[in-house]
Amino acid sequence: MDKSEFRNWSRRASDWSADYLESLPERPVRAQVRPGEIGRMIADSPPESAHAMEEIFADFERIIPGGMTHWQHPRFFAYFPSNAAPAAVIAEQLATAIGAQCMLWQTSPAATELEVRMIDWLRQALDLPEEFKGTFQDTASSATLCAVLTMRERALDWKGNKAGLFGQKPLRVYASKGTHSSIDKAMWVAGLGQDNLVHIPVDENGAIRIDDLKTAILTDREAGYQPAGLVVCVGGTSTGATDDVAAACAVGRAEGLYIHVDAAWAGSAMICPEFRHLWAGVEQADSIVFNPHKWLGAPMECSAHFVRDPETLVRTLAIQPEYLKTYGKEGLVNFSEWSVQLGRRFRALKIWFLLRAYGLDGLRTMIRNHVAWSQRLAERLAGEPDFEITTQPVLSLFSFRYAPKGHAGDLDELNRRLVNAINDDGRIYLTQTLHDGRQVIRFTAGPFEMEEQDAEIAFDTICGIARGLESEAG
Repeated sequence: MDKSEFRNWSRRASDWSADYLESLPERPVRAQVRPGEIGRMIADSPPESAHAMEEIFADFERIIPGGMTHWQHPRFFAYFPSNAAPAAVIAEQLATAIGAQCMLWQTSPAATELEVRMIDWLRQALDLPEEFKGTFQDTASSATLCAVLTMRERALDWKGNKAGLFGQKPLRVYASKGTHSSIDKAMWVAGLGQDNLVHIPVDENGAIRIDDLKTAILTDREAGYQPAGLVVCVGGTSTGATDDVAAACAVGRAEGLYIHVDAAWAGSAMICPEFRHLWAGVEQADSIVFNPHKWLGAPMECSAHFVRDPETLVRTLAIQPEYLKTYGKEGLVNFSEWSVQLGRRFRALKIWFLLRAYGLDGLRTMIRNHVAWSQRLAERLAGEPDFEITTQPVLSLFSFRYAPKGHAGDLDELNRRLVNAINDDGRIYLTQTLHDGRQVIRFTAGPFEMEEQDAEIAFDTICGIARGLESEAG
C-alpha cells in the first residue's frame, strides 16, 4: 500500500466508523450468531499473494460487524461498560499511526511525560493526595498482579525475585468474597497459590467483615503463615459490593500489610464528589486501580494504577539490562519498570484528548445521569408486582429477579430463560449472576452515548418479555 492508498483507505475507515456509531441504536446489542458461524466464513489458510484492499474491506463489512457484540451500543447494560468516546477514538488512531513503543523515556519522551501529567490530572480529578503517583497499565488485572507481586517482595524483604519462594513461610493475602477473580489469578501468577488467598466473610451488604479479617490475620500468624497483603473492593463486579475502605485499611496498616484498592469500575464515579463516600479512607491505601476504559470513556486498554510509594513498585518490577539503560539523563521515568510488560502502548494520548474534549463537568454529568436513570429503573421494577430488587443500586448497578406470584416452577430456571430471551431479542443486553445462592439479573448503566429513553426501552423490554414467558408457561 502506497501513501496515497493509505490516505484513501484511512478516510474510508473513518467514514465507516462514523456510520457504524450512528447505526448502533438499530443493531441488536449482542451478536446474533452461533458458535463457529463466523469462522466458517474465513479462509482456512493464509493467502500466498496479496489481496486488494477493496476485497479485504468488503469482507470486513460482510463478516465482522454482524458477528460482534456492540459494546458502544447505548443499550449495552451487561458486565461493565467498555466505552470508546469519539474524541478518544481519534487519539487512538493517531497513537496507532505513530506506532510508538513507549517502554523507556528515550524511546518516546512525549509519551512518557504526557503519561506523568495525565496520571496527575486523574489524581486531581479523584481528589487523591499529591503523594500518589502512577502509570497506565493495560487492565486492572495487570495492576492487581503488580500489587500482589509487590506484596510478595515487600513481605520477603525484596528477595523473592532472586531467591524464589522455596523454604519461605507461606504468604497470605486477604480479600472479601466479593472481590474479582483477577485476584485469584494474580495469586497463581505470583507463585503464592490460590489457597493462600484468604476470602473473608461478608456482611449483608457484601462488605468484608472487619472482625473476621482481624481474626483471620491473627490465626494465620499463630499457624506460621506470613500475612502480606490486603485487597479492598469498591464496586464489586457481581452486585457492586463495597468494603468499608477506612476500616479495612486501618486493619491492614496496623498489621503491616500492603493494601491494594480495586475500584476498577466504580473508581470513575469518584470524579463526582458526592460519590466519594464509597471509598472514604482510600488515602490510606498503598495502591489503587480504576479503569478509565470502563465508565470514563477511554478505549481499551487503559487502567490507571496509582501508588503511594513508587519505589516499592519499581523495586519489585524493574530490570535493567545494558540495552535498556539510558545514560546522561537524570530524573527521568521509565514506565516499563512500573509494569510486568516491557513493551507499552501510548495510552496517555487518549486520556489527554478525552479530558480536554469533554471536560470533567461533561464526564460528571454523564455519570450522574447513568446513576439517576439506573436508580429510576430499579424503582419502576420494584413497583411491578412480579419483580423484586435483589440488591439495591450501587451507583448505576443493581440486580433484580422475576418472581411471578403462583409460579410453580424453578425460579432460577425462569430467570435464566428470561435473560436469554432478552438478549436474543436484541434491544438490550443484560447478564446474570448469583446472589444468596439464587439466580438474579444484573443491570448496569454506563454506555457513553446512552440517553434516558434507553432506560425506558430497558423497562419495556424486561417487563414485556418476562410477561410473555409466563403466559407461554401458563
